[in-house]
Amino acid sequence: MGTRFDSLAQTYNRYRAYRETLNELSHLGDRELDDLGIRRADFRTIARKAAYGG
Repeated sequence: MGTRFDSLAQTYNRYRAYRETLNELSHLGDRELDDLGIRRADFRTIARKAAYGG
């Protein structure tokens, strides 16, 4: 039972990290994004890599 809960908790924590990363990126201005070399179209890919690896 603990393993199932641990798996569920890990899934939730990864999704939360994904959402938090998207939120943080969305608060950056165009100039900041340009300085970092990030396009708004890349947000989901970046957030996915941050939360789930890859």
